[in-house]
Amino acid sequence: MSSPLSLPGSSARPRTWSRRPAWWVLGLAAVGLAFLALPVVALLLRAIESGALASALAGRAVLDALVLSLASTAVSLGLVVVLGTPLAFVLARMRFRGQALAEALVDLPIVLPPSVAGLALLFAYGRNGVAGGALELAGLTLPFTTLAVIVAQVFVASPFYIRAARAGFRSVVPEVEEAARVDGASENVVMGRVTMPLAAPALGAGLVLAWARALGEFGATILFAGNIEGRTQTLPLLVYSEFQEGVDSAIAAATILVIAALGVLVAVRVMRWPQGAGWFS
Repeated sequence: MSSPLSLPGSSARPRTWSRRPAWWVLGLAAVGLAFLALPVVALLLRAIESGALASALAGRAVLDALVLSLASTAVSLGLVVVLGTPLAFVLARMRFRGQALAEALVDLPIVLPPSVAGLALLFAYGRNGVAGGALELAGLTLPFTTLAVIVAQVFVASPFYIRAARAGFRSVVPEVEEAARVDGASENVVMGRVTMPLAAPALGAGLVLAWARALGEFGATILFAGNIEGRTQTLPLLVYSEFQEGVDSAIAAATILVIAALGVLVAVRVMRWPQGAGWFS
C-alpha cells in the first residue's frame, strides 16, 4: 500500500478521481482548451496550405535564424543553471534581511514588458550604461552582438528556472539530508548526491520552461541586440521582419517556433519527465 505522501522525484502516480466533474465544468474546460488550441491549429493549417514551410527551409534566412536560436538558447540555459541554481538554493534555505526584495527582483523580469526589459539591459550593459565602462575595459561590447542575444535570453528566462528550483529545494525533506551528514557526508556530497537528485524533477521543469521562454524572446532582444541577419536575428525577430513584407513570409518561421516549443512540451509529457515536477506532473 503506497503512502499518501511521497518524496519529490518519486515514481508515485498522481492521484485520480473516479467521479466526473459537472457537465458545465467539462463544457467550459472544452471551450478554454479550444480557445488556446485554435490559434496554433490555424497557423499550422495555413503553413500546410501555403507550402511556405518547405520553401522557407530551402532559404538561408530561416536556417540562420534557427541555428542562432538553438545555439544561443543552449548557451543561455547553461548560464541560467550556473547562476540560477545557487541563487535558488540560497533563497530556499536561508532567511536574511531583504529576502523579500531579492525574491521580488528575481521574479520581476516575468512581469516586465519586453520593451522595458530591453531598455533596462541597454542602460545597464550598454556602452554608456552603468556597467558599460567596466565591460569595455574587459574588452567586451554587448549591445547589438550575439552575446547581447544571450544576455537578453538569460535575463527574461532565468526567473522561470529559479522559481522552480527554489520550490524543488524547499520540497526536499531535511531529515534525508541530515541522515547523509550523520553518515559522514560533507556538504558538497549532500548537495550533489542527495539534494540535487531529489530536487531534479523541479529543476528539469524549470529548465524546460526557461528554454521555451528564451526561444520565444523578442522585445528585449530587438532593443538590446538589434535585428541583424545572421548575427542577432533569432526566429522571433525573423517572424517580425518577414511580417513587414507579407504574412506568408512570416508563416514558416512562426511555424518552426511553434513546432519546436510544442514538440518539447509534448515530449516532456509523453516521457513523463521530469516526474513529479509541479508544472509537468
